Amino acid sequence: MTKQISAGFRKKRRATFFLLLLLIGPVFVVFTVFVILPVFQAAAYSLYRWNGLGPPTDFRGLQNFVVLVKDTIFQKALTHNILIVVFSLVVELPIALSLAIIVGRGRLKLAVFFRTFFFLPFVLSEVITGVLWQFIYQPQYGLINSLVKTFSPASHVIAPLGDPSTVFWAILIVIIWKYFGLHMTIYIAGLQGIPSELEEAARIDGASSAQVLRFIVLPLLATTIQITVFFSIIGSFQIFDLIWAMGQGDPVNGAETMVTYLYKFGFQRFNLGYGSSVAVVIFVICLTFSIVYQRLLLRERQG
Repeated sequence: MTKQISAGFRKKRRATFFLLLLLIGPVFVVFTVFVILPVFQAAAYSLYRWNGLGPPTDFRGLQNFVVLVKDTIFQKALTHNILIVVFSLVVELPIALSLAIIVGRGRLKLAVFFRTFFFLPFVLSEVITGVLWQFIYQPQYGLINSLVKTFSPASHVIAPLGDPSTVFWAILIVIIWKYFGLHMTIYIAGLQGIPSELEEAARIDGASSAQVLRFIVLPLLATTIQITVFFSIIGSFQIFDLIWAMGQGDPVNGAETMVTYLYKFGFQRFNLGYGSSVAVVIFVICLTFSIVYQRLLLRERQG
């Protein structure tokens, strides 16, 4: 009897294994072909001087990375990515959290309208958003200059996308405007998972709204906040479409990021070996952050 049970159990495990293999196998193959292999391929190409025509033969070792680190344009691009990360964390996420608390927990009659209104920019594609804001920033007939001329007719024409000193900050405003709605929606979903009974009990015990927010809402929302921080930082290093649609990182590389730098020096100049080295640097930065961030979170939960 025991042998029959054991044989039946092994047969069931075998069937479960083959079912999982059948379900996961195609996904694993697709992931390997389109993600894993290109990563190793880019790492291999980064060691060559290669224009994409024919097999790479001009081996350079780590010379591409040496040139990359010394390039002032790449340094500027990296600085811009870091600034996007900083402003995403200290401006975009706090705005999203504040609006989520007002819209998601408040008793607004038009709460559904405001959720849709704030989330709408994220629904728009990056290219459409870039073109739209190009019209808004347009020096002669754009919305901003029209408002400036209305209230101050003697003011000079403002061209934020045409000035290397202002183009990055103008695009940064658009980035915050476009993506804060996504994080707000995530926060609202997290707030809906917090039992209202906890807040009511705290208020009965005499806690103020600020104390309820600090000692109940934010601690219970910690996991959601950690997810949005992760998405925000990783996304800040990968942003491309919006910046490209608003001027390709120019003028004078005033809004250059690592991905626009990769596209210009890798594809437009047919230097795919050098471009692959940029891709490897971006991959290493994102992978390192992901591993460190997850280990810190795991250590915090275990502690």
